[in-house]
Amino acid sequence: MTLPRILVVSLGGTITMTTSAAGGITPTLTAEHLVASVPQLSSVASLEALTRFSLPGASLSIQNLTEVATLLKDRFAAGFDGAVVVQGTDTIEDTAFVLDLLTDGTHPVVVTGAMRGPQAAGADGPANILAAVTAAADRRLAGLGVVVVLNDEIHSARWVQKSHTGLTSAFTSPGTGCIGMVSEGRVELMMTPQRDIAPVKEALQHDSRVALVSLGLDEDGRLLPVLAELGYSGAVVEGMGAGHVPAGAAEAVARLATEMPVVLCTRVRAGRVFTKTYGFPGSEMDLIAKGAIPCGHLSAGKARLLLTLLLRSGASTDDIRQAFQPRGIAPATVSPKD
Repeated sequence: MTLPRILVVSLGGTITMTTSAAGGITPTLTAEHLVASVPQLSSVASLEALTRFSLPGASLSIQNLTEVATLLKDRFAAGFDGAVVVQGTDTIEDTAFVLDLLTDGTHPVVVTGAMRGPQAAGADGPANILAAVTAAADRRLAGLGVVVVLNDEIHSARWVQKSHTGLTSAFTSPGTGCIGMVSEGRVELMMTPQRDIAPVKEALQHDSRVALVSLGLDEDGRLLPVLAELGYSGAVVEGMGAGHVPAGAAEAVARLATEMPVVLCTRVRAGRVFTKTYGFPGSEMDLIAKGAIPCGHLSAGKARLLLTLLLRSGASTDDIRQAFQPRGIAPATVSPKD
């Protein structure tokens, strides 16, 4: 039987880190080292190991991920059946989402990493790599979008979040749960995720930056008026509850929405921003009427990434509104107030 061809790309992260002379752990291992640490891989797939970067997850950039997306497209065109991207867990929920937006989903792409370094007791890296390659080799994942595999669980890039700083079970999908798991060397799928956000196909030609501002109890939004002069092209406002900010900050949000696209999110981990329930000053209806764009179910971090990619691709305000409108839900139709 011919084994599937899987590309393993290492970007760095805890899974590659060993103790340095200065203390602490830093990226040192290559993709070849990672693959060699899991002899069982030889019975799962025919592998090519490639080290693209050697960075902690927190230092990866959208430009880095654009290069990775291009690499994946080229290798798929050359006959590879799937890919595993190995990186630091700090930003897996972000990078998996960006790769999902920059690739077409016709081949399985799995992002994995480790919560413990390879020298730690109970290091989880080898098991995660084995599970990730097993998932990438399963053609049923084609068309499901980029997934994240850690702790034998398969999560959609659209929903996954890092929910703990240290546990090997750190990754969860609030509001939905994982879409499947790897058990006894086989992929078990329990549900099919909706790819309700279209990929960003236009070239990223603009150096657009998006601010993320959290407005909690008693915030007045005084930071918002300076965003434009600081060079930001868009903003994500992370509110409370179903998408609410203090009444005293509502006008600052309104003024900002006349200068740049402003996306409204919530700090709540699960559930979408409402569009037609609350009508008080600073409520979601008030802010939408003032020009804010509700983000649906996206977390504030992922909304910032989507807005950044859209702005860098030259998307219009109407394009941006459409991109944040989930399929199957009627758009918000709140009329501006007099």
